[in-house]
Parts: sequence; C-alpha cells; structure tokens
Amino acid sequence: MEKVIHEERNLSFFERYLTLWVLACILIGILLGKAFPEFAHTIDAISIYHVSIPIAVCLFFMMYPIMVKIDFAEVINAGRSAKPVFLTLFINWGVKPFTMFAIAGLFLGVLFKDLLPGFEITKDGSEVELYRSYISGCILLGIAPCTAMVLIWGHLAKGNDGHTLVMVAINSLAMLFLYAPLGGWLLGINKMPIPWQTIVLSVLIYVGLPLFCGYYSRKEIIKRKGFKWFEEKFIHYLTPVSIIALLCTLVLLFSFQGNLILDQPYIILLIAIPLFIQTCFIFALTYAIAKWLKLPYKDAAPSALVGASNHFEVAIATSVVLFGLSSGASIATVVGVLIEVPVMLMLVRVCNRTKHLFD
Repeated sequence: MEKVIHEERNLSFFERYLTLWVLACILIGILLGKAFPEFAHTIDAISIYHVSIPIAVCLFFMMYPIMVKIDFAEVINAGRSAKPVFLTLFINWGVKPFTMFAIAGLFLGVLFKDLLPGFEITKDGSEVELYRSYISGCILLGIAPCTAMVLIWGHLAKGNDGHTLVMVAINSLAMLFLYAPLGGWLLGINKMPIPWQTIVLSVLIYVGLPLFCGYYSRKEIIKRKGFKWFEEKFIHYLTPVSIIALLCTLVLLFSFQGNLILDQPYIILLIAIPLFIQTCFIFALTYAIAKWLKLPYKDAAPSALVGASNHFEVAIATSVVLFGLSSGASIATVVGVLIEVPVMLMLVRVCNRTKHLFD
C-alpha cells in the first residue's frame, strides 16, 4: 500500500486524478449536449477545409507541452543499448497495430457486433456500420505509441529514464513517417472511407507542428534562461496545459455524443474490454521477450510500458480530423483515455513486484 501511495504522489495533481477529470468531462459534455444541442455543432462549424479551428487550438496545446520536454540529443545515445530500442520499435510498429486490429475486430466486429448500434454518417456523407467506426478508433490508438505519460510510468517503475526518453524521441520521429501509411492501410482493411491527404495532413499538423515548435522553443529557452529555469519553471507551469486542453476537447466530444451515451451507456464498457485486453497482452508479450533477451530490469520495464501505453492525444486528434467530433471512432479513442491511467498504474505495480525475475 505504501508503494502505491508513493507512486501516486509522484504524479502531478492533474495526472493523479486524470480518470476523474475524464469522467467529469464526460458528464459535463453530456449535460451540455442535452441542454444546448447546437453548441458542439456551432463550435465545429468554425473551420477551414474541414479542420475545426477551436479543436485545432486545443489539440495543439495538448501536443506542444509533450514535445517541448523531449531532448532529441539523447537519440544519439540510443545505439549504446540497441537491443531494448529494437525491441520497443518491433513491438510498437511490427506487432501492436496488428494485435489491436485483430482484438478490436474480434470483440467489436464479431462478439459484440449485435449489441452495437447500426450505422453512422461519415464526414463525406457516406454511411458505414458503426462497429467499424469503433474499430477504427481502436486502430488509431494502436498505431500511436505513447510519447508523454510513459515517461512517468517508466520513472515510477524505477526503469532506465534515459532509455524511456530515447524511445519518446524515436517514436515521435517514427510517427511522422509510419502513422499515416500504416493507419491508412489498416483503416482501409476495415472498409472505412478515408482520404489519404487528410490523415497525412493531420499527422503533420498535430505531430509535426508541435514537434517543430517544441524543438526550437526548447532550444531557444534553454539558451536564454538556462536548463534549470526551463525544468523548474517553464515545464512546471506548462505541464497542466496539455491535460486541460485534452479535457476541453473531451467536453466537445461528449456534448456531441450525449444522446447515444444516455441511451446506450454499455457501449463505453464494450469498447473498454478489447482495449484493456490489448494493453495487458502487449505488456506481457514485451516483458516476456525482454526476459528472453536477458535485458536488465531497468530496460525491460520501460520497454514493456512504452509498448503497452497509447498516445491518445494523437489518436483523438486524428479521429476528430478524419471522422469528426460525432463519430464512433472519436468515442473509442476517448475510452482509451478513460482506462489509460488506472491500467498503466496497475502495470507499474506489476513491474515493481516482478523486478526480482530479472536479477
């Protein structure tokens, strides 16, 4: 119990209670959607080329605080311990997207298919089965390796913080080149209509732009104010910005989905089940392979945690741009946020209790 309390105290106020904030935003969004049905539609209508300006602002401020924390000079040191880096890259891009597609397809497309609503209208006006939209949201989660809170999970698991940071940097760069083609291919298999130009543009805007701004602003701030001021002052006040922007986006999402959730609240649970299974499976697989490769615990733990966690900010951003606020895909990505913190804290505890296996 003391260990769990210690872990929770290492999280910031916003991060510690993220699940509660998400639940509160769900409730606020649902009530807002009921009281003012046109609110989300009016906000979403403020757009340029189908990109909502208010949502774009919120999503940028979700991503920028994450990117500005990354020291990309650490990528150079990755070659000194190539084995855990290759393991994490293999899991993130060679295994995880396909197991997510398979598990989500099995549960939402087969086992739970008859329990889900019928159809939805996409942004281009075509009609698709709603279960495919939920699977698409899961796919967008599965191809987005975590580059944010995984730094916290690795630290709490007493892993190699340098390795975790290297993976954050490498995954951020890899997403620029792999997220769009891999996502477009899997969404195509799922028979979801998707414009390739939109998914490429969304990755460039919501990953590339914050990455560019984060890199150069970090460099300039450290040059002018010093690294100590950057770490103790700038980052300290910037950290809650990402979560506040995320929560504002969630209010809009659920104001659109209020009627569906009130009529069929079990949908959230049905989506959460395959996401939970996927997270635990990828963690166990990566942890087992790390043991087989004889990696030390300090590298095995963050490798498994990076593989298990998802970059839900990018997934939400992409689903909103591709399918809209009212889509089932956007709801599926939000469910990913809902389960992320409690599940990852559980896996951190598993790591801390099994580290003796790597001695």
